[in-house]
Amino acid sequence: MTTAMFARAVACAAALVLGVAASGAAAQGGVGSVITRSVFNSMLPNRDNSLCPARGFYTYDAFIAAAKTFPAFGTSGGSAELNRREIAAFFGQTSHETTGGTRGAADQFQWGYCFKEERNKATQQNYQLAGKALNLDLVGNPDLVSTNAVISFRTAIWFWMTAQDNKPSCHDVILRRWMPSAADTAAGRVPGYGVITNIINGRFECGIGRNDANEDRIGYYRRYCSLLGADTGSNLDCYAQRNFASG
Repeated sequence: MTTAMFARAVACAAALVLGVAASGAAAQGGVGSVITRSVFNSMLPNRDNSLCPARGFYTYDAFIAAAKTFPAFGTSGGSAELNRREIAAFFGQTSHETTGGTRGAADQFQWGYCFKEERNKATQQNYQLAGKALNLDLVGNPDLVSTNAVISFRTAIWFWMTAQDNKPSCHDVILRRWMPSAADTAAGRVPGYGVITNIINGRFECGIGRNDANEDRIGYYRRYCSLLGADTGSNLDCYAQRNFASG
């Protein structure tokens, strides 16, 4: 397939998805107005692939049920553009964390939500904080996140919506509400998708130049922005940003 043919195919797919989204918006309401069942399936076409350990786990209904417990998620951007951008950013980051894609493959960014397990769950501070916020015993029963899809999505959205330590919330960053402090500016942390990567995994991925993990996160985000009809904004990587733990 030539570059021109590929570009036309992507454009047609985006138009189709947006048409489906528009037709289902009135019926869904809330975040369902931004991401309908058909859009969800188009974004994550391989999540139920037989090769994926998470097949059958991540459902649209579980996502919507979880999102409804955070009414501002994907709905409070002040414009349809920013609401779509937030959904694209959330799924861009979480798809990287659960990817089953192969680096450099033509379908690399179509394998989000292939995995669901996470190592050392009970020892992670975020599980303790999330459990307290969601009124769940995620320390005593960390497997709730990998056995209950609604809880899995709720935990991820809680992290997205919650500022911690000197880090802003991913939600505020993507909606352009975060204003960098003097320390942030000195560290090269600027508003954009890249600083969300810094929030999530800056210790290992930021301030070290170009790296595959950053590229994967960006690739997923760009694909979802294309499908949802949203602009990506600027500052997509954190190659030159110091991580938040450095001050």
